[in-house]
Amino acid sequence: MIYHFLYPFYTTISAFNVFRYITFRTIYGGLTALLICFLLGPWIIRKLQEMQVGQFIREEGPADHLKKAGTPTMGGSLILFSVTVSTLLWTQLTNAYVWIVLFCTLGFGLIGFIDDYLKQVKKHNLGFCAQSKFTSQVLVAFITAVFVYLVPDFSTTVTVPFFKHIQPDLGWAYIPFAMLVIVGTSNAVNLTDGLDGLAIGPVIIAAGTYMLFAYVAGHVKIAEYLQVQYVAGSGEITIFCAALAGAGMGFLWFNAYPAQIFMGDTGSLSLGAALGTVALITKQEFLLVIVGGLFVIEALSVIFQVGFFKMTHGRRIFKMAPLHHHFELKGWKEPKVCVRFWIIAITLALIALSTLKLR
Repeated sequence: MIYHFLYPFYTTISAFNVFRYITFRTIYGGLTALLICFLLGPWIIRKLQEMQVGQFIREEGPADHLKKAGTPTMGGSLILFSVTVSTLLWTQLTNAYVWIVLFCTLGFGLIGFIDDYLKQVKKHNLGFCAQSKFTSQVLVAFITAVFVYLVPDFSTTVTVPFFKHIQPDLGWAYIPFAMLVIVGTSNAVNLTDGLDGLAIGPVIIAAGTYMLFAYVAGHVKIAEYLQVQYVAGSGEITIFCAALAGAGMGFLWFNAYPAQIFMGDTGSLSLGAALGTVALITKQEFLLVIVGGLFVIEALSVIFQVGFFKMTHGRRIFKMAPLHHHFELKGWKEPKVCVRFWIIAITLALIALSTLKLR
């Protein structure tokens, strides 16, 4: 919006020419989201407390978590508001990818909001019916995948990390593949959200990583030099990723241990869907397995735990799943689990960035 209002005046005020640069708008998009979160955070926390929108803690979880009961939740609404406002302010609103990623992010955010709302009204952790929740996710992911597929000149080939000549073309099958990426990432982030600051840290790291990939994919000369797929218009997604990272940092200020607010499903489902959509647009779909490797590990720990439990009639691989609870029960303090998991996320992000040259 700022771009459309101010850039046209660069012919009379040369300083306004700076708004044409994605790098400039990326920096201020991130700072805007950070500032919005930072300023509105205390007000949101106070309002949620007044409305008694407090987190319900499952009795089967770690005993130490029972003291967190009543902590304001649904903080994901603060992240979504910050990301949306910042994105609308600093991106070119004529860009189709901007609207697609906002649609998916807000669509999954609405699903999470309904789930969180029902949990607070019912005062238990059942929330949205599992079948209805999953069906809604699939529907939003399907619409998003179709939108991406229909963008003119969008390629249905997929990039395999470390192998520049292996780029299979999925054709129409790209739609169900894209749905799998979005829904899978959304639920993986949701499973990771169990400790103070645990999920938002890796989300910030992943958003920062894809910010670089979006810029590379949207810059024809850099994309050609690094031999990655050029995606016309994807450069504007750089600003969205910066807003995502900025809002995440603003939220982490209040979500760090001991948390003053939780993101709830409103945040975790939407943030995962956002990362999945960005991965599709930047043509780095499989790379998400590395960038979001921590989310993958957490999701697999649940799958393996449940499968092994059923196969062996009650035996367990981990003391508790998702994996972060296992380490809690082994004696790791919550902040130690979070920081060590963040270190893993940073390491995976660096490995992902190395694929730009190691192919």
